[in-house]
Amino acid sequence: MAVVPAQAADGPCLPLWPGGLAPLDTPLAQPERMVERSDDPALPDRYVDHISTPCMTVHRPARPNGVGVLVLPGGGYQRVVLDKEGSALLPDFVERGGLTLFVLRYRLPGEGRTDVQAALADAQRALRLIRAGAGDWGLDPGRIGVMGFSAGGHLAARLGTGFATGTYPAVDKADSLPARPDFQLLIYPVIDMEGPDTHAGSRQRLLGNAPDAAALHRFSMQHQASADTPPTFLLHAQDDEAVPVGNSLLFHRALLQAGVPTQMHIFPRGGHGFGVRGTVGLTVAAWPRLALDWIHALPED
Repeated sequence: MAVVPAQAADGPCLPLWPGGLAPLDTPLAQPERMVERSDDPALPDRYVDHISTPCMTVHRPARPNGVGVLVLPGGGYQRVVLDKEGSALLPDFVERGGLTLFVLRYRLPGEGRTDVQAALADAQRALRLIRAGAGDWGLDPGRIGVMGFSAGGHLAARLGTGFATGTYPAVDKADSLPARPDFQLLIYPVIDMEGPDTHAGSRQRLLGNAPDAAALHRFSMQHQASADTPPTFLLHAQDDEAVPVGNSLLFHRALLQAGVPTQMHIFPRGGHGFGVRGTVGLTVAAWPRLALDWIHALPED
């Protein structure tokens, strides 16, 4: 593993907040760090942690189709994985799919930060900024969604169910815009914080060593689904031993009960964290096409 420059290869990372820091936040004691875990330059595998100044990298197609997607990579709420669940999406979703992707580096819990809603505040702010800049990016402000992976899937579900939750004071006109995604894609998401399918690492980093029952219930996303939750695409592998498939099954059941349009795909093999690279020879390799077809089939308001 090697520490690499923070802006490596991606171009500028647009800050979310005026001055860099979120309202009422203070810089972490440790500086932001980007680490490269791959020895193959053709297959980068970077992650970033110690994030004090959250930002998003914009990836635009040659011919935008008007759809924008906020991407929330995973990393167990310990790090933000930038390539496997970020830049690796570009060939399928940007170059061939025509989507504009915004890959978010969100603040992490468990690094000395006491605000359990910091990551949600970053996701809300990012969604509002995308909507505010839709004209500049060639987007339809009514076709802005979110895609989250693993713990990033938990954050995406928090955004999709808690978009109206007050997490920060308004800082400019963008904050007058709604933070509700028009659709959400949850890829092997962490959902439950209460039962046997819980991802213990994500729970510990988000809620601490001894969360009470009320916190566990509040952050178990199957309890937060409502009729206002946006249309949802769920994807999981049956043999996922890190974040069991029961997480997606719980959320799917809750969405059905709430009357939310939802589409779920469960594949027999794939494990966890496959993204788009770890699917060679597996039927789960079809998921980007399934996801794009689902997005394009969504009714326009």
